[in-house]
Amino acid sequence: MAGSDSDSDGDMALLSTLLEEDTGSQGNPTGDGDGDGDGGAVESHHLRSIDAAIVVRQLPSRGLSFQLWPAAATLVSLLDLNPSLLLLPPKPSLRILELGSGTGLVGLAAAAALRARVVLTDLPHVLPNLRFNARANAPLLASRGAAAVRQLRWGERDDLLPLAASEGPFDAVLGSDVVYYDHLFDPLLETLGHLVRGEVAFIMAHLRRWKKRDAVFSARPRRCSTLRCSTRPRRCPGAVSGSPYIDSRRREGDDDTGDNLVTRF
Repeated sequence: MAGSDSDSDGDMALLSTLLEEDTGSQGNPTGDGDGDGDGGAVESHHLRSIDAAIVVRQLPSRGLSFQLWPAAATLVSLLDLNPSLLLLPPKPSLRILELGSGTGLVGLAAAAALRARVVLTDLPHVLPNLRFNARANAPLLASRGAAAVRQLRWGERDDLLPLAASEGPFDAVLGSDVVYYDHLFDPLLETLGHLVRGEVAFIMAHLRRWKKRDAVFSARPRRCSTLRCSTRPRRCPGAVSGSPYIDSRRREGDDDTGDNLVTRF
């Protein structure tokens, strides 16, 4: 679409301006501020449902939290093209919390595509880049949704209770590839125990690597449904280029190692 190219160019120009301002204001771009010595990698993700783009900056040299992972792109595509599959509450103004936001792509896309109020959360050292990306997308969100950035260390009541009091209650909690290390499961489950109650949905997207780790969530007493979003190239009628292939509701015993799974608890 002609309008799409124009909008994308405008988004990239805005991000370039912010990058210049950010680097100039830091003095030492390798310090603790928003800037980074190499300027990072800029990614633009077009949302077909609203014909607009979410633009985010990655800083790969800083670690796992500053990079985009495949499950994030899968969840963004579902939020954009097939949100009904996620069984979100049918409310005119959703309130959503994203855990382990990283670059903020998923939360920002949810805010724009669903016209939602989204709270992006992560560890203290991740927040400067997360705020940077929220600023970069502020013009788009001004007319569609809203995004706030907050600190949330899993299992830490000093973070969790004030956040829930000031920003909650939430209709849904999102997470994409939020856990890589086993020792983070218990703090994550403790945090979810405070946030996911009653009708609140927890939607988690992740690359299925190890069945043992997946069992931590599948063993939860809540009923859940899982979509298998294949990362392998397949042809199917009506498939949209660049979107995940939604194979089916996942069945017990499926060999889906290497696929992105999106589970609603």
